[in-house]
Amino acid sequence: MDSLTHSPPRADPAAIAISNVNLSLGSGAARVHILKDVSLHVAPGEAVGLIGPSGSGKSTLLMVTAGLERPDSGEVVVSGVSFNALDEDGLARFRGRHVGIVFQSFHLIPTMTALENVAVPLELAGRTDAMARATAELIGVGLGDRLHHYPSQLSGGEQQRVALARALAPDPAILVADEPTGNLDETTGRQIVDLLFAKHRERGMTLVLVTHDNALAGRCDRVVRLRSGRIDDTAEMRPRLGTAKR
Repeated sequence: MDSLTHSPPRADPAAIAISNVNLSLGSGAARVHILKDVSLHVAPGEAVGLIGPSGSGKSTLLMVTAGLERPDSGEVVVSGVSFNALDEDGLARFRGRHVGIVFQSFHLIPTMTALENVAVPLELAGRTDAMARATAELIGVGLGDRLHHYPSQLSGGEQQRVALARALAPDPAILVADEPTGNLDETTGRQIVDLLFAKHRERGMTLVLVTHDNALAGRCDRVVRLRSGRIDDTAEMRPRLGTAKR
């Protein structure tokens, strides 16, 4: 099977086009081949769930998609821009404008308030409306009364809402999320997932989600399974009618 046929033919260009990507980490005898000739196309506005056992390469693939890891070979094109053509500064600028990232561990700056955590990336990008934009995003995720609270004063669910607001603030075309409910209890995790998919629908963003939860992945338009660093063509599936984007 052609390695680029992980989604049906379409007239519109891919939001994400990953072609024949290989990536190894470590050195010498400890070097491990993580991604092996991985190719994946994701359509604009599509939600794709990446699943697979621990060590299958799904989080690494997400980092490659976000430009946080550079592959040893192959090409990553996001919103029509090839990462191969960008140096590190250019890649960071592109990521700051076009790719929102939500991590399992929140990655908030502990000495900054919720408002400052969301505003700082916007300020670094030269946005003159950083504070206003950050305020609007925090209100949008239900934290209008927590603007001036520090991470230590927020619950895990509230911290993840701040992280989501930070990812959404630049109005990215692509949103990637790595186990966004991994550090949350079931009820709080469900609330975060509902919010994540609501924002995806509301903004028409392309979403790539890594999860161990098959039910969560099933809310995406398409589910892609990785095994031992490769996409398992036989396991790719589309959720049954009525199960996606609840």
